[in-house]
Amino acid sequence: MPISRIFSIALLLAYTGFSSAQAPMPSEESLERAFPKQPKFSPYVDRNFPTKVFWGDTHLHTGNSLDAGAFGARLTPDDAYKFAKGEQLTSSSGFKARLGQPLDFLVVADHSDNMGFFPKLNSGDPAMLADPTGQRWYDMIQEGGQTATAAAVEIIQSLTGNSFPEALYLAPGTPGYRDAWEQTMDAAEKHNEPGKFTAFIGYEWTSTDGGFNLHRVVIYRDDKSKASMMEPYTTLPPWGSPDPRELWKWLGKYEDRTGGEILAIAHNGNMSNGHMFPTNRPLYGGKVDRDYAEQRARWEPLYEITQIKGDGEAHPLLSPNDEFADYETWAVGNLDLSELKTDKMLVGEYGRTALQLGLQLKNKTGVNPYKFGFIGATDSHTGLATAEENNFFGKHSGAEPNALRVKHPMAKVGENEYPGWSMVASGYQGVWAKENTREALFDAMMRKETYATTGPRMLVRFFGGWEFTEADTMNRLPADIGYAKGVPMGGDLNQRPQGKSPSFLVAALRDPQSGNLDRIQIVKGWLDKGGKRQEKIYNVVWSGERTLDAEGKLPPVGNTVDVETATWTNSIGEPELIGVWTDPEFDPDVDAVYYARVMEIPTPRWTTYEAVRFGIDIPEDAPTSTQERAYTSAIWYTP
Repeated sequence: MPISRIFSIALLLAYTGFSSAQAPMPSEESLERAFPKQPKFSPYVDRNFPTKVFWGDTHLHTGNSLDAGAFGARLTPDDAYKFAKGEQLTSSSGFKARLGQPLDFLVVADHSDNMGFFPKLNSGDPAMLADPTGQRWYDMIQEGGQTATAAAVEIIQSLTGNSFPEALYLAPGTPGYRDAWEQTMDAAEKHNEPGKFTAFIGYEWTSTDGGFNLHRVVIYRDDKSKASMMEPYTTLPPWGSPDPRELWKWLGKYEDRTGGEILAIAHNGNMSNGHMFPTNRPLYGGKVDRDYAEQRARWEPLYEITQIKGDGEAHPLLSPNDEFADYETWAVGNLDLSELKTDKMLVGEYGRTALQLGLQLKNKTGVNPYKFGFIGATDSHTGLATAEENNFFGKHSGAEPNALRVKHPMAKVGENEYPGWSMVASGYQGVWAKENTREALFDAMMRKETYATTGPRMLVRFFGGWEFTEADTMNRLPADIGYAKGVPMGGDLNQRPQGKSPSFLVAALRDPQSGNLDRIQIVKGWLDKGGKRQEKIYNVVWSGERTLDAEGKLPPVGNTVDVETATWTNSIGEPELIGVWTDPEFDPDVDAVYYARVMEIPTPRWTTYEAVRFGIDIPEDAPTSTQERAYTSAIWYTP
């Protein structure tokens, strides 16, 4: 038979489904020989989940921020990244500075309003000096001392009071503003080393109308090619707005125009005087309705729960049964102290309560606007991302190390002040990701697989599911069990098996340069049958031979801090803790939210180190020791 004929027949058979190549079905025995079981030995193969935590600061200012420059900061974005990567620098006040451990990532988040003003003024830029007010401010700063201080105060007040000279204002679209934004992006591009160090492009949108802190840090997943297509959003019309909803619209426009990705982080709610977490009407009108909830949940996956200006987890008046709720509490007033705090404001300010408010709003609007993860950041205005108690460079350059800073106000308006000693050496963010890249870290932030610490770099895992048992705590690779049987921090419990209550696997390993661990707690928030907010703190696992009392309280771990020498011993506590906890009061018909809080033993506070170094007495109100802690992102249950 001709070859062409053979080919034609074969082709016909193939198209009709009767290919001559089709063989009879082989036996199962022969198939098993063809596909032998792969031998398994190494426990680390095929681990397709985040196995490493990366540490960073998402909220750092340099001299390009107007207020930082006014306070004396002269370090640049380039300097900030160098320092975060472990290089030694000289601070704006003349101290040599270096981190005890380098960071893995950093966001230089200079204020978008009037970005780059002070470097222009300090350099004697002709355009600045051409204006009489600019010339006067320049002369006052050059004189130094109290005169320079008066100029700085006047400059800041003129900006916040909407009286800033238009001729001096660096607005989006002006050459000076573009120069500052280019400098920010170029520094991030220069220092971004995928796999080694991540330098995010970002800025801070600084809504402070009425002195109410509604600030957000904006972070790009993208490089300069996309970030440069739109200049940052500001708060001053016509270039911007102080309304967060307008910021969310801008974020949407950015993604639509560039094809990039972007997020915002709300922070420092303790100075919003109740406006950070509205439940009815937001500050700028309208309602907290479904659209508000959808937009906020879409663009703000994270909340900055701890930083230099106080801890934002809980307040003792909101959580009277929590003996650890009054931690580094700042509750004097709003940001500029123009309105003092009242008790009724507190409910709209703290992260724990906000998680519960989110459950209520979900039932009201159909969407939870406060379904966010937790992070920590410094909000330092020095260009130095320091959150170490023994290496704390303060809020701004005027509060960098010196013998007087513990006694002098960090900020003062009339008779109201934030004392210098009240600054908090906090905080950092831990991110569970597969690799140290912009993409991997950003994606982890979006799925909320992050946690906050007040400075120490303890390793914390938190998983929720329905089948965790005490036997799971014996595995030295808890993540293998956690991902296989449940969801990580930031996740939602999957469908409930009949008759099951949620169980949680939580593990923590101490920072080798910090204190041992005291305990791990799980904080539960839920709505009762009447829709009212409820909360309870459960001690899950702890160090030593202590036992719970009838109310579930645990005796203090003790305190080894020697105030005279600023030292402590790890003779109490444990280097690691791991436990499984099953909710004993679970109601499958109500919404609930859970997160873990990890407590260290007491260690010296920065004020104690300061007293020893400078040979000074610190104010009686100033704490001498601190119990550093970590807050995981939550896990949610929905009926």
